[in-house]
Parts: sequence; structure tokens; C-alpha cells
Amino acid sequence: MSSDLKQKIEEEIRTNTIVVYGKGTKVAPRCGFTMETVAFFNDLGYPFEVIDVLADMDKRQALSDITNWPTLPKVFINGQFYGDTDILGPMRESGELKTVLDAAFTQPTKQR
Repeated sequence: MSSDLKQKIEEEIRTNTIVVYGKGTKVAPRCGFTMETVAFFNDLGYPFEVIDVLADMDKRQALSDITNWPTLPKVFINGQFYGDTDILGPMRESGELKTVLDAAFTQPTKQR
């Protein structure tokens, strides 16, 4: 992975409290899993960004290398990788996700 690509990904993760790397966009998801993740975060009501990596194989591979997670979507909250809704769903049910999100959205941006 090039250092420029790694820096770009790190910047995207740092500047977005919630970022979803998936197939398609927030308005037009292009796979069922990305659609499920968009619906999940829409339901929660927190602002989030979706970055389409469908056509960017280099970025997809770099994200897999960074996270050691082979599938999409990939969700980062406050700079930390959380997987996808298979992980986030149980966290939501237990109340853990609300704690993570509340902390992420009350923290000053420069600390992220």
C-alpha cells in the first residue's frame, strides 16, 4: 500500500466521527450489507459518512490490510475499527454502542 493511500484513509477516519467504507453511497448502496449498515446508522440518528470503495481495489485492499478484516462494509467510530453490523448489532442490544457513540460525539474533534 502506498503511503499516500494510507495517509488518505487515515485522514478520512480521523475527520469523520463515523465512517463506513462500503459498496455504493449513503443514498445509493450497491450491496445488501452496505444497505443494511446505512439503515442501521440512519436508525440510530447519528451523522455518518459512507465512502464508496466498490471501484477502488487498491483502497479496498489497503483497508483489509489495515483492519485484518476481509469483507465490506468496514465501520470506524471515532478512529477505531468496529467491523460491521454483525459486531455493531449486539453492541447496540447491550447498550455498549450507545456509550461508544455518546463518547465519540462529545469529544472535541482534535482528540479523535
